[in-house]
Amino acid sequence: MRRLIAAAAVAAAGLGAARWAAARGRMPVSARDPLAAGRWLGVTINRPPEEVAPGERLPEPLTRVDAEVRMNRAPGGRGTELYARPRGRTARAEGALTRLRGEDSRTAVRTALREAKSLLETGDVLRSDEEIATTRPTLPGKVLDLALGRASEGGRL
Repeated sequence: MRRLIAAAAVAAAGLGAARWAAARGRMPVSARDPLAAGRWLGVTINRPPEEVAPGERLPEPLTRVDAEVRMNRAPGGRGTELYARPRGRTARAEGALTRLRGEDSRTAVRTALREAKSLLETGDVLRSDEEIATTRPTLPGKVLDLALGRASEGGRL
């Protein structure tokens, strides 16, 4: 009986949180806007365009993904704006299952932009400590391992 009450309480809390988030407009962008999958992702790199793409060659992380890329000078001489979006499947938003499997084309482009920015500004791609995130046998440890493994994919650019 206690398990049933606990399960009902967890379900009610989840439903309440979902309704609260929906009411405050905190739904995923792809749920609000079906054209979001085709939008450009961008970063500002603190380097002139000549250093970002010497001889029209893109930074190495962006050559690994199938993406359209464009560059602009940042306003006020503050570097270069680098934009990218996946080719092909941009007309429709990819599903949550695709994102969980790590096969989302926007996630790959987002990661490539982050890596290109890091590589051009610092000379190295910054990552979390791998030796700390090796094996955690507990459930919270496995969740932490998953979060650390996907850390470069999320957040604002």
